[in-house]
Amino acid sequence: MLQVYLVRHGETEWNALRRIQGQSDSTLTANGERQARQVAERAKLLGITHIISSDLGRTRHTAEIIARACHCEVLLEPRLRELDMGVLEMRDIDTLTAEEEGWRKQLVDGTPGGRIPQGESMTELSLRMQAVLDGCRDLAQGSIPLLVSHGMALGCLISTVLGLPPYAERRLRLRNCSLSRMDFQQSPWLAPGWVVETAGDVSHLDRPALDEVQR
Repeated sequence: MLQVYLVRHGETEWNALRRIQGQSDSTLTANGERQARQVAERAKLLGITHIISSDLGRTRHTAEIIARACHCEVLLEPRLRELDMGVLEMRDIDTLTAEEEGWRKQLVDGTPGGRIPQGESMTELSLRMQAVLDGCRDLAQGSIPLLVSHGMALGCLISTVLGLPPYAERRLRLRNCSLSRMDFQQSPWLAPGWVVETAGDVSHLDRPALDEVQR
């Protein structure tokens, strides 16, 4: 059985300001670095052999903190980037017009084909995230990889493994530096292939963590 761990990046300045990040970037806050150190302490007990990270700054910084604890190298993987949110990137959520808020809501309310202008659809996001997950099967036997990515991206991946369409209503909360796990297995009581073992665990954090829009 192959175990793959998933970590969302630590809290950023724009998370705290309720600003849309997408594939734009914002630095980790002091609390975000603290979260990364705490998930790193947990990760070093898991036998992690590979750390594969989105190449955006917030994920790379989180991954580097984890890598130091796990004595691993960080492999940068652009396919683990957050959903491209097009013309709404760098915008404060509270300043969106009704039309713009409608574009944003299409990403989370189950609208097939929803996308922000000049952005990416959830289906496109799903295809690249699933390709990275499936690629973990090519690692040497006994490998335990950890993927560092983003809230929308990881939520989409976990939801599609559960059999939902990529654009399904978003009902999985993945807070900053939450830890999830996927297993590739053959079980008489589960569907063959990828299954979700845990999702969104923040028991290693000593303070409440943010999701994308809540404080």
